[in-house]
Amino acid sequence: MSVLDEIELSIDEFEALRLADLEGLYQEEAAARMEVSRATFARIVAASRKKVATALVQGNALRIGGGPVAFAGERSFRCESCRHDWTLPFGTGRPAGCPACSAREFRRVDAGPGPRSGPSGGRPGKLPARS
Repeated sequence: MSVLDEIELSIDEFEALRLADLEGLYQEEAAARMEVSRATFARIVAASRKKVATALVQGNALRIGGGPVAFAGERSFRCESCRHDWTLPFGTGRPAGCPACSAREFRRVDAGPGPRSGPSGGRPGKLPARS
């Protein structure tokens, strides 16, 4: 991967793809979740799809990162066994195991609750890069 040209996908672009293509939300609902206008969401998701398509077609590495991240009431987990990612709302307790494979070896991958900071009121955080 280190010898490949990289294309960077911002956190906003990553989230737009997740909401539109993974969760299958309509643009109005996805835009509301991201707290942007529908037109802005459409521009973000179009740019992110173009970057992903370019990376796939040209064989580039895709780097996900950049910018502050606000956690909107959910915790993110990753299974160490099957690499499945999932989210749960705050206040629901620790999960018993991975919903995909039932393994108990998983970890939290968000920054967790804490004081708010940053220009958007969100907390800075990182999403793990995927290979």
